[in-house]
Amino acid sequence: MPQLAVQPPAAPVFATDQPGTGVRLHRVLCVGRNYADHAREMGNDPDREPPFFFLKPASAVVSSGKTIPYPPATQDLHHEAELAVLIGTGGADISPDDALTHVWGQAAANDLTRRDLQAQAKQMRRPWDMAKGFDNSAVLGTVHKGAALDGDRFIRCRVDGALRQDAPLSAMIWPVEEIIAHLSRLLTLQPGDLILTGTPAGVGPIARGETCTVEIDGLEATTVTLD
Repeated sequence: MPQLAVQPPAAPVFATDQPGTGVRLHRVLCVGRNYADHAREMGNDPDREPPFFFLKPASAVVSSGKTIPYPPATQDLHHEAELAVLIGTGGADISPDDALTHVWGQAAANDLTRRDLQAQAKQMRRPWDMAKGFDNSAVLGTVHKGAALDGDRFIRCRVDGALRQDAPLSAMIWPVEEIIAHLSRLLTLQPGDLILTGTPAGVGPIARGETCTVEIDGLEATTVTLD
């Protein structure tokens, strides 16, 4: 094997609930507007729009519990509480009936968004990359192996203890198994792919000095503090 001309940073290892076991991520695949109430608050009609996807680089992910710098080039950083699903077994053209067998585990996550840059990109019909894929833009909690993927649980977001988002996972327009099936028709899913499954209504700004917490029933909470 030839010597590498450039050595990229080592891929971080993220915590799981299995003793002595961590995970590395391959990429981060995100679902847009997967809760009807959030789609409406962003000015869209959830009844007429199929699912769409965007990516964050794996290098954008930061572990829960960190203090991160307020990102540059924005005056309007928003939280988005999301269920994250980690793919353990890859595949293409996966059926919804088989989709959950490809899941290793799940976690609470926060899809941080430079909302002002996203609004500009939408207005100019340009990609969202710099609004969604910046440093530390995805906060990932402990990944729980084989946790139940049911819709009876609630997802919540709090900023300095004040409740901002609160919804059942059953409010997803496209449930997890359909998200996996749909993605696998667009690309081959790989072990280590992390899927962020969308956020409910109530997204809003996080200011410097504030702590944002994402809670999902049955999973460890995810926190981040803005410096």
